[in-house]
Order: sequence, then C-alpha cells, then structure tokens
Amino acid sequence: MSRTLKIVAIVVGVLVVLVLIVPFLIPVNQFRPTIEEKASAALGRKVEVGNLSLSLLSGALGADNLSIADDPKFSNSPFLTAKSVKVGVELMPLILSKTLNITDVVIDSPQVTLIRGVGGLWNYSSLTTPAGKSQAKPEPAVPKPASAPSPASSGEFSIQKLELKNGRITVGSTSSPKRSTYDNVSVVASNVSLTSKFPVTVTANLPGGGSFKLDGTAGPVEQADTVLTPLSAKLAVTSLNLASTGFLDPSAGLGGLLDLNATLASQNGEAQTQGSAKLSKALLIAGGSPASVPLTVDFKTKYNLLKNAGVLEPSTLKIGSAAAHLSGTYEVPADATIVHIKVEGQNMPAKDLEAFLPALGINMPKGASLQSGALNTNLDLAGPTNKLITTGSVGLYTAKIAGFDLGSKLSAISSLVGVKTGSDLEIEKLTSNLRMAPDGLKADNFDAVVPALGTLVGGGTIDSKNELDFKMAATLKSGLGAATAAPANLAADAIGGLLGRTAGSGSAGGGCKSAGATIPFQIKGTTSDPKFVPDVGGIAAGMLKSQLGCLGSKTTGTSGNPQQQNPNNPIEQLGGLFKKKKP
Repeated sequence: MSRTLKIVAIVVGVLVVLVLIVPFLIPVNQFRPTIEEKASAALGRKVEVGNLSLSLLSGALGADNLSIADDPKFSNSPFLTAKSVKVGVELMPLILSKTLNITDVVIDSPQVTLIRGVGGLWNYSSLTTPAGKSQAKPEPAVPKPASAPSPASSGEFSIQKLELKNGRITVGSTSSPKRSTYDNVSVVASNVSLTSKFPVTVTANLPGGGSFKLDGTAGPVEQADTVLTPLSAKLAVTSLNLASTGFLDPSAGLGGLLDLNATLASQNGEAQTQGSAKLSKALLIAGGSPASVPLTVDFKTKYNLLKNAGVLEPSTLKIGSAAAHLSGTYEVPADATIVHIKVEGQNMPAKDLEAFLPALGINMPKGASLQSGALNTNLDLAGPTNKLITTGSVGLYTAKIAGFDLGSKLSAISSLVGVKTGSDLEIEKLTSNLRMAPDGLKADNFDAVVPALGTLVGGGTIDSKNELDFKMAATLKSGLGAATAAPANLAADAIGGLLGRTAGSGSAGGGCKSAGATIPFQIKGTTSDPKFVPDVGGIAAGMLKSQLGCLGSKTTGTSGNPQQQNPNNPIEQLGGLFKKKKP
C-alpha cells in the first residue's frame, strides 16, 4: 500500500510540475498571428488580440484584450472590444506538436456598438463578408441559396461553443445622436459554423428595466448581408419600458410597460412574427395618466428586410372583453417606426373601456362611472410612433353614466335652471370626430342625444394639462322649452314692443316655445371636474336669431299666401318685420 501511495504522489507531483512549468515552455504568443488571421478571415474584419497566456487547468488560451474593427463605411472606432477572452484548445496537439485546434471562445464583458445607416443597412451586415468586399450598399443583396459556395477561408470556421457574457450593446443610427444601451447581454451558441444551422440563445437587460430572451436556431450565415441570415426562434420580452426605447416620446408623457411572447421566423429576407403583446400602465397622450387595465394584442406581421417595411395582418386588440380589429402597414426608414394602422371596433362594452380612458387624457367626473353602453370606433393611426396622430370617429350608444347629474351641472347657466336629468345620465347616442396627438385631443361634430334633456352639439379640445375648452349648444326637448326659454321670450317681447307689435303676435304666443330653446354654453375645467359656464355672446346671438326667426317666419306675399323666410338669414328676417300687409 505504501508503495502505491508513493507512486500516486510521484504522479501528482509530475502533474503539478507540468501544470506550473509547461505553460512557460510553450511560446503561446507565437499563435497570436494565427488566431488573428483565422478570426479576421471568418469575420471579414480586422481582429486584434493582446498578450496570450496558457492555463492547463482550464485548457484555454487567455488574451488580455480583444478588438474587432467596424465597417469603415460606418465608423473608424472598433465594432467590439473586450478586456479579456478565453480560447479553448485541444491540449495534447498543442503540447506535443504545437498544433492549435480551437474548441470554444468565451468573450468576457464585451462592448458592442450597433449602428443603422441610411437605407436600413447595419454595421454588422458585412460581418463574415470576405475582406475587401465590405461595402455599404443602398439596398442589401438578395440572399443566395443555402447551397451557394462560401469562400474557403471563412467556410472552414467552426467551433464547439461561442459565448459572450456580461456584455453591453449600444444601439443607434447615423442620422441621430440618440443611443439605447442594453446591459448584461449574454450570447451562447453551440456547434457554430458559417455553413449550417446552429442553436443560439440571447438574453439581455432592457433600458429602463425588463428583460429580453431569444432562443432558437440560426444559419447558415448569409455572407452577403448577415442581417439576412435565416433565424427561427422564440422571443420573450418582459416589462420593457417603452419611454426608454425611443419608440415613444417620453417628453410628451408617453409610455407603458410591454410584455411580449412570440415566434420569429426569418427566411429569404422576410421575417414573420406571430404572438401576443400586453401593454400595461399605458400612457398615450400628454396630460393623461397610466391606465389601470392592460391592453393586449394578438398579432401577426410580415417584415421585408430588404425594403425595411412590413404588414400588420388582421390582428385583435382587447381591453377586457372589448375587442377591436387592427390592420395596416409599417416602415422603419430611420430611428422611429412609421405606422399606418386602421382600428375598427363594433359594440365594444363601454364599461370595460372606462379604466383605459385615463391613458387618453379622459377621466370620468368625480363619483361617476360608465355602467353600460356600446362603443363603435373607426380610427386611423398614422406617423412615427413617437409622434403618432390618431384620427377618425367614435360613437357611444345606449349608455348610462351613474353618479353624474347633468341637470345640476347645467344649473350654473341661468337659462337652464330647473332642468332635471336625474342622478344618473342616460345617453341615447353620442358621436364625434376625433384627432388625438401627443399634445392633446380635439373633438369635432360632437352630437349627443340625452332623452331627459334634448340634444347637445359642438366641439372642443382637451389639452396636455387635461383642461377642457368646449363650445356647445343645448337644444331642449319640447317639454322644457316654455320653462327655460323665458329670458329669450322677454327679449322677443321687447323687440316686438319697439316695432309696435304685441308679444302675442310674436314668439310669446307663437310656435317657438313648442320647438324648444337652443342655449349655447361652454365646458371648462377638467374631464374629472367639468364646469358648465354661460356663453354670454353666444346666448345673445342665439336669442336674436331664434326669436327673429319666429317673428318673421310667416309674412304675406303679393299673392296673399304665406311666405316662408329663410331661418338662417337674420337680416332677411329683420327686414320682414317692417313689411306691411296689403289691403
């Protein structure tokens, strides 16, 4: 037994000596030109490594520094730098014959800069292109079939494992100084070859929080343009803060948190993506506040990598049980994606949409809530995603707003004192044309039918401070006309007296009061606390037009038949008051 222990001790001692001494006996720095040459040939870029060292325990060569040049059409600065890199090697060929066989490469803490140029080309598009042929072209070349021969120098490149860990990627474009940074980037690829498929996994932390993961297969590498390399993968994004990505303009108060699960397949220059996206805490307009319910989209897109343009195929947007249909196109010419999307929804439950309204800068009045109703939409979204403009029409039907007494709000207007609408507001219909931009919302052709009151028409704006500026007119139903039109009738009596007529021959005893009064007013304040205020100039003009129309609505012509005056021409009506009947 003691003899055996001695033999073991001798063997261990020899191994320790080998581990400690052999690395100094092998001039590993002689392999630096070989490593640089092979890497440069494989990538089509100049590759430089620092001082090499050998570790027998890990079976790897170590380099102090690594630098990969950028495409000169984009930058003279390095495309990738790293403080250290480990290159796994086969030890026995290295020790016995000084033959370098690389098995794996691990790059620690790399710094990578990705730049998108005019025409959509990226600075990594020319990676693997043979040296001397790296040219930024206006349009990428059509990818060659997978069977097309590759240059021998790059086609021979093959390693068992390629890993980038603890990396940082900075993304930008030549047309803007803005940059987005992704930290803790990890890339792991196995059995990497430029001429066949290989598995790859990419993970990263996203700007502003959140995470990214891509897991699938890539290859063969398209050497004419690396962007066109076939890819099939699952994509997962968690809690991506849109305000930090450049897709939306944070200075305009836009944002939200995006979660996405999708499949991605790219082949022959076309990428197809299908999956589901959820937007939480959405904020779509300045002056709004984050929505308390998420918006989800089940989507399917096709994107042409050559034209930098895509199609959003029929997709579904959901807020609660309310669903709308999406379709359209999009382009990615520079920094911001430009979209042309149509949104159509029919009979969407208004109650489910209420919690999302704050994202649009609309808050229900204090104590009020949407209890019922159906919403129809026909909207167009157009422009860059960071300055999106939405236009179209909306309609709300058979709705009920609980806890909102419109009559009491209108009592601030003397002509509408006494109007009773109840503690809950019933709306037969409400339609309007909308224009929504990051700086506010504009409503035109506002038309509402309120059974307890009559009709409300007008239009106005909600600005970035959530302040209302609406000019409206209420046309009261017949039963409310006599009670609320008293000020208008008094004005008519005064006009009639000046003209030598009695009130009875004019509006006081005529048909105006049975038709209902039209009262102009304004809505100020905010959506959560609207203020209904008199429109003094509007009331005066409205009374004059209404009452003169009644007084002069019927006059006798030369034939003795009643002659109808133009109710929209107060000058003509005023002239009619001075006409005399023929004997």
